[in-house]
Amino acid sequence: MPDTANAEDHVKPFVYETPTTKALHFSICEIQSRMQSLKPLALDLDYTRTMMGFLLFNDRPDTIGMIGLGGGSLAKFCRSYLPKARIDVVEINPHVIALRDVFHVPPDDDLFAVRRGDGADFVRSPPHRMDVLMVDGYDPDGIPPALCSQAFYDDCRDSLQPEGLLVVNLHRGHCDYALHVERINRAFDGRILVMRGQDRGNSIVFGCTGRRLQRAKTSQFRRPRHFDAAAWEELAPSLAEVMVELRKTALDGLERGWRVNREGR
Repeated sequence: MPDTANAEDHVKPFVYETPTTKALHFSICEIQSRMQSLKPLALDLDYTRTMMGFLLFNDRPDTIGMIGLGGGSLAKFCRSYLPKARIDVVEINPHVIALRDVFHVPPDDDLFAVRRGDGADFVRSPPHRMDVLMVDGYDPDGIPPALCSQAFYDDCRDSLQPEGLLVVNLHRGHCDYALHVERINRAFDGRILVMRGQDRGNSIVFGCTGRRLQRAKTSQFRRPRHFDAAAWEELAPSLAEVMVELRKTALDGLERGWRVNREGR
């Protein structure tokens, strides 16, 4: 992907360090990413654990795309616990990429690469179709317009495999939050799951090009045999919340069908 942006065009983040954590900030008011110093692979922020909910629908993705590196929490976690997956990370801000060693982001290799580029360009001309695409692209002003337009979400859908999954981190307090959800819903023909129980902070939206969300078993979930037990235990509470929301969505669909059938009689 061509890199034409000047470094001077991007805001430099800073690292705020405590005795136990390192955090990436654009301003002191908001955390972009946070790492536990003694457990650098741990997903310290709640929303990152919820984004890993895609494992409930596909626990063996071959290809993962990520828009937004931040402190590399998701990139590190996926590289470590899904070691056979090809992972492509796109980050537009060179100052963020420059901090990858500070946050223990692993070096590039045959299956893992962090590249400087525009996320909208990445999904418009993807290097390959992806099983999972994770979108967590924020700048000091929030989500850039290019990463939340209808065209962008349509391109996200087209960049996925036939049973591919999109995972997007939105901010529930944003004035256009409902519009962004509607755009994802339109792109995926209603095949979405919105984590609506998360107050006014981060809200994770899953979209699917196929029927993985509908086919998912809502009765229980268990750790895949190939997945690290300690890592799964760390994710378990967030994954349980995803399953609860999936059950609610399934029940809502049944109730809508019941009403339509009743009214049609």
